[in-house]
Amino acid sequence: MKIAVIGAGAMGGATVEGLIQSQTFKPEDITVSDPSEEVISKFAKMGVNTTTVNSEGVATADIVCVVVKPWLVEEVIKGIAPSLDLTRHKLIVIAAGISSDQIKGWLKDYVCPPLFLVIPNIAIAQLESMTFIVPVGASAEDTRLIRGLFDRMGKTQITDEQHLPAGTTLASSGIAYAMRYIRAAAEGGVELGFKATDANRIVMQTIKGALTLLETTGLHPEAAIDLVTTPSGVTIRGLNEMEHAGFTSAVIRGLKAELNWKEMEYKKFISLWMKHLNK
Repeated sequence: MKIAVIGAGAMGGATVEGLIQSQTFKPEDITVSDPSEEVISKFAKMGVNTTTVNSEGVATADIVCVVVKPWLVEEVIKGIAPSLDLTRHKLIVIAAGISSDQIKGWLKDYVCPPLFLVIPNIAIAQLESMTFIVPVGASAEDTRLIRGLFDRMGKTQITDEQHLPAGTTLASSGIAYAMRYIRAAAEGGVELGFKATDANRIVMQTIKGALTLLETTGLHPEAAIDLVTTPSGVTIRGLNEMEHAGFTSAVIRGLKAELNWKEMEYKKFISLWMKHLNK
């Protein structure tokens, strides 16, 4: 089986790195397509096939993965449409805010192979992504195949299209929120007297330990917190001070603010797209 990844930017590049790291595909079975010779030269050195012509990648692939900015998806889909084969290809689109109806509309004069709307995060390069998958017109067998592919690069969640924006906010953008906490805690560590590099290492290991504890025990985070808080202790004092400053509320408000903005922009995009179709 062979795969073509169209788009080698931050997410496309991370996806290719994850495919190589997971050893799901041999490097020679991966084709990376991008208009920038400079960008694809990096992947050529990894042993994968490279091209600046998207249709060349599609021609040799069984799985076609479109990973470009949302405003470029229409151009890419229309460009590869004549090369798509209903009986052979599986089409993956990784782009926030793009609906299955839009993709079908762009393919209206051609065939739409089994389609998957997929949202990973950049930790896919380290095989630690949280990836959301929406199957569209795909069989159970096709879905198992695509989910298995992303399972090799982290954890997956099969969901419906309605919940994909929320998944994007929680996990794809959410990785940035986690990094912001790490930065804040490390800066606090410096104020407490540690060197910046030591504070960063301490906080990252602490986060890693918390994740391992929760995954291993299955405890709810609040139950795990109860294990390390004692009456009149320093930990509960620190937690309460964070809550007085609005820690939990700030996290939830940040997630909701991003989701609301995405939904608003998505509606604008749909309106403009419908006007374009009606011309």
